[in-house]
Amino acid sequence: MITHIRGKLVEKNPTYVVVEANGIGYWLNISLNTFSELPDEEAVFLYTFLSVREDAHTLYGFISKIEREIFKLLISVSGVGPSIARTMISSMTTDEIQHAIASGDIAVIQSVKGIGLKTAQRVLIDLKDKISKTYAIDEVSLSESNTNKNEALTALEVLGFNKKQSEKVIDKILKEDKALSVEAIIKTALKNL
Repeated sequence: MITHIRGKLVEKNPTYVVVEANGIGYWLNISLNTFSELPDEEAVFLYTFLSVREDAHTLYGFISKIEREIFKLLISVSGVGPSIARTMISSMTTDEIQHAIASGDIAVIQSVKGIGLKTAQRVLIDLKDKISKTYAIDEVSLSESNTNKNEALTALEVLGFNKKQSEKVIDKILKEDKALSVEAIIKTALKNL
């Protein structure tokens, strides 16, 4: 298994990055938390997880070990795949996820797109004993409302949301606060979609 990658950041997007290491470009799917924590420098270091299925080998990148561990715990639950796990770690910090699981807050878990009542119950039952410590992830804000809106819209489309519906929600969010970062826009939109 590929456990981490250190290299040159070639492309940065809210849902993926391309990192060049030893002349090879690696496409890594990332969460919004990772996106917000990524430095603007060229040299990056990401922890990774390789998801192997019959039809695809997909590499996921994480800014911290705890984010990767939460991701691995989530996909170990029946009914939660890498896509849903990434949506969850994009809409909540690892601290919020751990707190929701530890406290048995089914409503918070169920608020993630793609997680119904039964899956949320399974997440709580399967992971409650495995979640022990909490970690906080700081958010880094970005600039320019219009660019942020477009990046947020693209990210939501990649996560499987309808473009028109997402745009309405984002416009409503930006009416309230035009200075929001891409991550904040997407996180707020994920809670309203």
